Amino acid sequence: MTRRIAIVAYDDVQLLDVAGPLEVFALAERFAGPGAYQVEVVATSSGPLRSSSGLAIAPHRALDQVRGPLDTIVVAGGQGTPVAATDERLLCWLRHRAPRTRRIASVCSGAFVLAAAGLLDGRRATTHWSECDQLAHLFPNVTVEHDPIFVRDGNVFTSAGVTAGIDLALALVEEDEGRDAALLVARWLVMFVRRPGGQAQFSAQLATQTASRRPLAELQSWIVEHPDADLSVTALAGRAAMSERNFLRVFVREVGITPATYVERVRVETARRLLEDTAFSLDAVARASGFQSAETFRRAFHRVVAVAPSEYRARFRIAS
Repeated sequence: MTRRIAIVAYDDVQLLDVAGPLEVFALAERFAGPGAYQVEVVATSSGPLRSSSGLAIAPHRALDQVRGPLDTIVVAGGQGTPVAATDERLLCWLRHRAPRTRRIASVCSGAFVLAAAGLLDGRRATTHWSECDQLAHLFPNVTVEHDPIFVRDGNVFTSAGVTAGIDLALALVEEDEGRDAALLVARWLVMFVRRPGGQAQFSAQLATQTASRRPLAELQSWIVEHPDADLSVTALAGRAAMSERNFLRVFVREVGITPATYVERVRVETARRLLEDTAFSLDAVARASGFQSAETFRRAFHRVVAVAPSEYRARFRIAS
């Protein structure tokens, strides 16, 4: 049975919020065979839309021209969200369609549109990291989660910003066609890693600031590439050609955290990827991530991720 998917757009929509999920479903249909998905972009009118980047989008049809049942509705985000969230034609259409649609989803600030339609009341949700506090303030009946890439609550999915819409779409394809199909699409899109919904919106480098001094910025990148190396303060200071005392002072000022905290975050992030992508034992994951022992690894992982490594793997392991 063909799954009909409607991606809702509007003026000043984020182009990638539309194009990212659209490409995922288009590739999934190519690999699964004709008729797996029928995807169309819809809007309150059928005229061209202005994206926030300036590129025009031509919707397939207007909302009132959508006939028959829909399998999934995806509301894109963007700079035009505040206006879209007050568009009664759009909100009424969503309220009317939601009870008869298998899945409802939003990308980035599209969560504000779903919330304005009352579709997130009493549910957990997320949005772009910069908008989480505002979503929680405007819609107190929504439990906003700041960290995840995407959140599922029942048949309602909300994702973090921009590229997280691709991760969300891949999760929907996995639900429909299985993990192998989702991984095939991810590989075709040349994604570095297919991120589970529970992953943080920030990597260790994005969660901290990059040093303005070139030697320290290069050292940060080197740490990410060599998590199993000697990353003690003595070793790092030597690599940066600085005294330990000066290195500590400058690193904290430039990066915002201590070298030890940065190293721990990098090693935990490395361990997360290994837990998701490999069948390595926990001891092997600990060694490859640079932890001195499995017990040290477990404590650090629980401190940063708030779950045990074994529990994380059970939830997010990607089948080979």
